Amino acid sequence: MFMKKSNIIIKKTKEIEEMRHACAVAAEILDDVVRKCAPGVTTGELDAYARERMTEFGAESAFIGYRGYPAYICTAVNDEVVHGIPGDRRLAMEDIISIDVGVLVNGWIGDNARTVMIGAKDPEVIRLVKTAELSLDAAIAQAVEGNRISDISHAIERTATCSGFSVVKEFVGHGVGRSMHEEPQIPNYGPPGRGPKLEAGMTLAIEPMINLGASKVEVMADGWTVLTKDRKPSAHVEHTILVGKDGPEILTCKKKSG
Repeated sequence: MFMKKSNIIIKKTKEIEEMRHACAVAAEILDDVVRKCAPGVTTGELDAYARERMTEFGAESAFIGYRGYPAYICTAVNDEVVHGIPGDRRLAMEDIISIDVGVLVNGWIGDNARTVMIGAKDPEVIRLVKTAELSLDAAIAQAVEGNRISDISHAIERTATCSGFSVVKEFVGHGVGRSMHEEPQIPNYGPPGRGPKLEAGMTLAIEPMINLGASKVEVMADGWTVLTKDRKPSAHVEHTILVGKDGPEILTCKKKSG
C-alpha cells in the first residue's frame, strides 16, 4: 500500500513559497466557484466560470488534458463521488455537489475540493458533509513530523466510521508538487503507525471521500465519473497541506486581506 521513502519529494524553502502561491490561487478560485452554486446553475457553467478565473490569475487547470480528462474542474453531484465531468446538469434544491479545483501556477500545483449543500434538509446528508469536513480536520492534525502516513489514513476512517459512514477505498490522497500525483499515496483507511515517516517539506493532498451508505463505488461509461454503487450520497473534501517543523500548514486556505 505504501511506497519507499526515497520516492517522496521533500520541498525546499523556495519551492514551498511557489507551492503557497499556487495553493492560494486554487483556494480563491474554489471559493469563487462555490459562491456560484445555486439552483438552476449547470455544472458546465461552473466549469466555464472556473476557466475564466484561472485565466485572470494567469493559472492553468491542472486537470484538463490530464490522462485525457476533458474539463477544467471536477463536479460530483449527490451519488457521484469524484471526477464528475461538468456538463448540462442543473443543480437543484437539496443537491450536494463536490467541486474539485486544481491549478498549475509557475510549474506548481494547488489542489483542493469542497462539498457544497444546495439547501440541504435531510439531516443525514447534512451530517455526512459535516463528517467529511471533520475527517479532513482530524487527518490534517495527524500531519506532524515524525508521524506516519497511515496516521492520516486512520484518522479519516475513524472519524467516518464512528459516525456511521463508510470511506471510499479505491481512490486516495497523494503527494503533490510539480506533478498532480506524487508519492506518497494516502488511503482514507487503515491502521495507524504504518508507512513512511512524515518529514518537514512534504506537501500532501489529503482528500477524504465519505459515503452515506456502503463504501463500494463504480465508474460510469464516460470513464471518469465515480458513483457510489448503492447510489447513496457521497461527500468529498480536500486540502493541500505542508508538513512543517511546527506542525501542518494548510496551503489551500484563502489568505485573509488586512
